[in-house]
Amino acid sequence: MTLTRPLLAALALIASLGAAAADVTATDILGREIHLPEPARHIVLGEGRHLSVLGLIHDDPVALVSGWRLDKALDQPTMQAYREKFPDIDAIRPVGSGNRDISAEAIIALHPDLVVLTLMDQNDPGMEVARQQIEAAGIPVAYVDFFSHPRENSIPSLRILGKLTGAEERAEEFAEFYDTRLARIRDRLAGAKPPRPRVFFHVHAAGQNCCSTVGTGVFDDFITTAGGQNIGHDTVKGVLGNVSLEYLIGADPDVYIATGGTHMAARGGLVLGSGVDAETAQASFQRLLSAPGFASLRAVEQGRAAGVWHLFNDSPVHIALIEYLAKTFHPDLFQDVDPAKTLAEINARFSPVVVPGTWWVTPEQ
Repeated sequence: MTLTRPLLAALALIASLGAAAADVTATDILGREIHLPEPARHIVLGEGRHLSVLGLIHDDPVALVSGWRLDKALDQPTMQAYREKFPDIDAIRPVGSGNRDISAEAIIALHPDLVVLTLMDQNDPGMEVARQQIEAAGIPVAYVDFFSHPRENSIPSLRILGKLTGAEERAEEFAEFYDTRLARIRDRLAGAKPPRPRVFFHVHAAGQNCCSTVGTGVFDDFITTAGGQNIGHDTVKGVLGNVSLEYLIGADPDVYIATGGTHMAARGGLVLGSGVDAETAQASFQRLLSAPGFASLRAVEQGRAAGVWHLFNDSPVHIALIEYLAKTFHPDLFQDVDPAKTLAEINARFSPVVVPGTWWVTPEQ
């Protein structure tokens, strides 16, 4: 059968429309347009712990990841939970282990269809060279951000990952969950206009070598959103810095918040988070508050102190932390808010694994 020219043209148009429909286009957090012929199925993660972010929008995120940088890896209890459900996690290849260190050669050898980097990688000269090499090999690179400006960028970044991996509907479902809870906090604060308590955020908290605290971005975003005033904002230049114990005592904060994790056990600091039982967390927090200088803080004397898991800082699950801080700063205004219930709902509706642990702690009464 001989095809007429109009029929050939029509068939060509149908074929081109089909190809266009398969194309995936998204704008990353830096405003760069990313084009994929189809949703990504072989991904390299610039930060290993973002596997759990993919887990919010995919039932089996491990199946999507071919390689990852291990400097920002999953903590061991979370890794074990994933390994028990997804044994293939051990087949994911490392592509770098040092801070802002990644191997373009190792990535290219994996033939991924997408590499995901973070905003922290943007201005690093070595990472810029690696990105250029990766893209020169025909591999798209997308930037996301769940850390530098978490309140501003986490949900847009989740939507970017959703678009690039064919999980837009799941990303929107989580975005609605997140935004509903955030709106409740913002609306009540805007309506009541309560005084903002002055908050000291002691990160990687230990009783010795006090004190590391936060300036702009990251936890500062959480403090402000929850209705507090970060006293480190104007003292610390950048994201993180150190002040003396004398400074802390002199600052006399209304609220004292410490962050910790299992990484603090070797330093005698605050131990809580994934895989940590409540008794261990409570004991480490009491040791911290009993250290010289801390017990005399007005915030501690008045019971306005708390410890929280540090690794809330690189995932949209931080909405539960914002709720916890809002309730700590303004207990009367947020009496009905239950951050533990929020975490339980995230586990039930979104996460493919459930990791036991203790996420926050208050002084013994």
